[in-house]
Amino acid sequence: MVFHTVLLKLAEWVVYQLLANSCYRAARKVQSCGCFFLRIRNPSPKSNPSPQSTPKHHLPPAGFPSLAKFAGGNKVGTLACDFPGALLRSTSFFPYFMLVAFEAGSILRALVLLLSYPALWFLDSDLQLKVMIFITFRGLRVKDMESAARAVLPKFYLENLHFQAYQVMASSGSTVVFTSVPRVMVDLFLKEYLGVEDVVGTELVQVSRGKNGGNYFTGFVSGNGLVVKHRAVKDWFGDKKPDVGIGSSSSPQDFLFLSLCKEAYVANKEDSNKMPRDKYPKPLVFHDGRLAFLPTPAATLAMFLWLPIGIFLAFFRLFVGILLPYKIALLLGTMSGVRIDFHDSRDRAETEDPKSRNRGGGVLYVCTHRTLLDPVFLSTCLQKPLTAVTYSLSKMSEVIAPIRTVRLTRERERDGETMQRMLAEGDLVVCPEGTTCREPYLLRFSSLFAELSDEIVPVAVNTTVGMFYGTTASGLKCLDPIFFLMNPRPRYSVRILEKLPAAMTCGGGGKSSLEVANYIQRQLGGVLGFECTSLTRRDKYLMLAGNEGIVDSSPPTSTKH
Repeated sequence: MVFHTVLLKLAEWVVYQLLANSCYRAARKVQSCGCFFLRIRNPSPKSNPSPQSTPKHHLPPAGFPSLAKFAGGNKVGTLACDFPGALLRSTSFFPYFMLVAFEAGSILRALVLLLSYPALWFLDSDLQLKVMIFITFRGLRVKDMESAARAVLPKFYLENLHFQAYQVMASSGSTVVFTSVPRVMVDLFLKEYLGVEDVVGTELVQVSRGKNGGNYFTGFVSGNGLVVKHRAVKDWFGDKKPDVGIGSSSSPQDFLFLSLCKEAYVANKEDSNKMPRDKYPKPLVFHDGRLAFLPTPAATLAMFLWLPIGIFLAFFRLFVGILLPYKIALLLGTMSGVRIDFHDSRDRAETEDPKSRNRGGGVLYVCTHRTLLDPVFLSTCLQKPLTAVTYSLSKMSEVIAPIRTVRLTRERERDGETMQRMLAEGDLVVCPEGTTCREPYLLRFSSLFAELSDEIVPVAVNTTVGMFYGTTASGLKCLDPIFFLMNPRPRYSVRILEKLPAAMTCGGGGKSSLEVANYIQRQLGGVLGFECTSLTRRDKYLMLAGNEGIVDSSPPTSTKH
């Protein structure tokens, strides 16, 4: 009922603004026509000003040179620029509002924002922005927005940075960004990733709901309204002028503020190059959120149309993997769109020889960790049951898992005994990174596994998705397999390498467990083309979720005496 009332008020406000805007435009047209006829009846030299007397901000877009003409070797003192259309290749900020609505809000909020898109075509740019702000932020917790700004948005900003604009910014002494989009959406990224000195953006109104209720956005901009860039530049710099200004070729407002700069350039979409990954100002190792694509209006519409099919496919694929034999499961999974690339580099005669297993009763498979389904796909590809050990697993994932799963406690001696016992019973799968990583990086390998067996087989696992990520740091982990299997054509690549040489093991080669772990990490990184890091599970969760990523698996304590 409350949500219905909010939508009704929003509709009334939009209609009112539409009528007012239409009347205003009609009045301007009548006024311009009257002035035109007045100039014809009373010709005057002042009615045809010379090009020299035309203010610079009235110049057409060609009045400012393209950013491609900027002399790359020049050092810039102070740079003033916008974010959308300048540092960011895209001039539309709708996809980033959609990211906030979906990831920090809910799927219902994202749907309302998508349904409002056709109406935005009839509004001017300022009113469009206000409507998107209202739908995206109304009732949104400030904490959730800050989490999305830290863990979700940077990935999409980095992938859409304007390379030439960033190069100019990197050569400047200081950079100030003036933008009409909400400051809370861009401030963290611009300062922590790009090293921007300050950000002048639109401020949003917040309210507090009691001591433990937290702060929420009202959906309205502050009393100062949307940031007007040329006015903000004047207020910031005063009588001085920034050395260089960068604006968008498609924004009339940008030409007003560019006229206040000593040297000005426009970032044309035609000249924009996507920033190469190796040129990122800060490595993108961790990020969160479910959406694996930039949610433009067309892409978001396709996602909502796919959702009913995707949910059905996810449960179909899930039950196929749980209930049916391996060969049938592989066949039906492939027919449903799951792509599995499997390659086993081992000599089968050697692996089937029980005499080669000198320590323990089973093979220890050491995998890279991309999703919770890694051991399941390995077991399906090998067509034999395996046991997987994990540090944290939701109750739902543990119940529906088609293979045996064993929890670890993070106590080294106790976990070592547990894994040794599992190895004595059969083959064991371990992911020594301790957590998943979506990007082409390998986290530090825990060395415990190297002390347990010399029968170690490295497994290079990688995944590709097009719509949803099957991992999360701050969301519901029990939905991770569902989201992965909801993708139209998810891909799993499983490559089993040759067994670790005896000279590189602890028992046969006298190596330390740390040396073995580092060797296998480098070996798997080379096969996958991933970069090895010393980052850990703790680093990931502290950055993305503000905790250490520990799921409490202990049973509730009894109160009976």
